[in-house]
Amino acid sequence: MPGDKSISHRSIMLGSLAEGTTLVHGFLHGEDNHATLNAFRAMGIEIEEHADGVLKIHGKGLHGLAEPGDILDCGNSGTTIRLMTGLLAGQGFFSVLTGDKYLRKRPMKRVLSPLSTMGARIWGRGGGDLAPLAIQGGSLQPAVYDSPIASAQVKSALLLAGLYAQGETTVREPHLSRDHSERMLRFFGADVRPFEGGVTVVGHPRLTGREVFVPGDISSAAFFLVAALVTPGSELLVRNVGVNPTRSGIIDILQQMGGSLELLNSRELSGEPVADILVRSSDLKGVEIGGSVVPRAIDEFPVVSVAASFAEGTTTIRDARELRVKETDRIAAMTSELTKLGARVAAREDGMVIDGGQGLSGGTVNSHGDHRIAMSLAVAAQCAKAAVTIEDTACTATSFPNFWDLLGQATGGKG
Repeated sequence: MPGDKSISHRSIMLGSLAEGTTLVHGFLHGEDNHATLNAFRAMGIEIEEHADGVLKIHGKGLHGLAEPGDILDCGNSGTTIRLMTGLLAGQGFFSVLTGDKYLRKRPMKRVLSPLSTMGARIWGRGGGDLAPLAIQGGSLQPAVYDSPIASAQVKSALLLAGLYAQGETTVREPHLSRDHSERMLRFFGADVRPFEGGVTVVGHPRLTGREVFVPGDISSAAFFLVAALVTPGSELLVRNVGVNPTRSGIIDILQQMGGSLELLNSRELSGEPVADILVRSSDLKGVEIGGSVVPRAIDEFPVVSVAASFAEGTTTIRDARELRVKETDRIAAMTSELTKLGARVAAREDGMVIDGGQGLSGGTVNSHGDHRIAMSLAVAAQCAKAAVTIEDTACTATSFPNFWDLLGQATGGKG
């Protein structure tokens, strides 16, 4: 699988803020991560890209960034714009963040509001809820924030801002969101203190350059796991996948549905748990999905809805309102596109109800410019009764540049 997108973003950010050289192996060369890479180059960080794919980051320390001479373009990457908003709020200079037409529609106040309690000065369209965002960096105060949602982007933005505050910054969540930021901050030398229901970071650490090994992205692996489960006679070994427990909700959900998935060769790389996943085709059944598993699988719900379409019985997804504010409204998009293929799907405000086991027909569907929608529909097409045409598929380059080639290999050319 390609390198983990979330970890790749953070390797650039923390490698740039560290003193000395950081080497990054397995970096995901997708459009989202290049947006982060280019932003830090624009702030004076030298990043070498070697022929073997390894990145060499010449970090300048916590206060080594320079004021960019132009607007920083985050492309389609919500992770880039939200995490960098927190990081830039603590800098001693002015900066502006923007993105593509999809990113400029995504809510930013969820990050700006708590940052303002730390003294951040940030302005945006729509009363501060929409990019472009103008940031006048400066000194920050530590804060304790009780987040109403479990969001790794909100949490990470505050932890990065907390690096520039004198004292302890604490974020509490209703459920634990992915903890890549905490793990990597600790790996680079920050004082990070997780506790039941939250995490605290101590400001003004000295970060030191490290050698980072990025595992395969479980969000990318999810498409192949589901494809193998729903395609009769399949067996697939997916190697070197990150199985961080705050991200592996997709494994729990698919096993709950009756899927045969086995973790082999478990190990740890750069503070992250990694394993190989052996998956075999299985007769899936409908289940109830909600609660604490949702933030652990939030990016995988488009392909979960595809698995549910092939499962016997009804699958109910709840507590997933966050899907409404992803690259697109993923609840509305997957309901619309799966219905075009003959699935029986009903949207709810916080999820979906899918009556599976009917099979899918052919037809023409659209990705809505969302990489995960496009790849989920490609998985649905594997077992459809007729040809499926997917419109607007270039967006897969956001997170998985070689998806179509790899799908073709895994399916013997059918993909």
